[in-house]
Amino acid sequence: MRHSLKQTLTELQKQVPTQRALELTIELMVWIREQYAQEVKGKIWNLEEIRKGAFERTLEYVGYPDKDLAEHLNTIYLKHRFEDIELYPDVIPTFDVLAPHFKLGLLSNGNTYPERCGLQDRFEFVIFSQDVQVEKPNPKIFEITTQQAGCEFSQLLHVGDSLENDVAGAKNVGVPSVWLNRQGVSNNTDIQPEYEITTLAEIPGILGLYRR
Repeated sequence: MRHSLKQTLTELQKQVPTQRALELTIELMVWIREQYAQEVKGKIWNLEEIRKGAFERTLEYVGYPDKDLAEHLNTIYLKHRFEDIELYPDVIPTFDVLAPHFKLGLLSNGNTYPERCGLQDRFEFVIFSQDVQVEKPNPKIFEITTQQAGCEFSQLLHVGDSLENDVAGAKNVGVPSVWLNRQGVSNNTDIQPEYEITTLAEIPGILGLYRR
């Protein structure tokens, strides 16, 4: 996301001749997007549409409102967002170990579909919040997941990097949770996962599988 925003910010600053545009930062762009997303929560579900609206709001912030330019910036952002994705090196090897033994599924509040990042045919079910119009940590999306997976809550193992959305959402419905904490940040919340890992390579061990 930040890589894509950097490319977009460069283009914005080339196109917009204002001091506020030159002073704009990626952190501020992220903040504007989050504020806009909160405003349209429950009204707009498509994340690409939300992103475009955020660019419109950003251009308003720098004193240069222009819907056509916002559309142009959104196109640049999406190009880099989905064409420049690099998988972590632990992803494919871990999937190769798990796939013969478990049904793998994708449950996401985002919009990076598997085929956009080289993971086509890797999942037996795929659920995106923008498609079902409910998002984690809402229990409803976990109910939808069990329906798609054909299992009970207790038979799921939910892996995610967000304590609030992934871990708390899973725990609220009795789904065992794994917090993927790649950077080893401190957990200063009351949300406690069943497992905490720094790499997906630890999951086979959690599930009783070991590499040979």
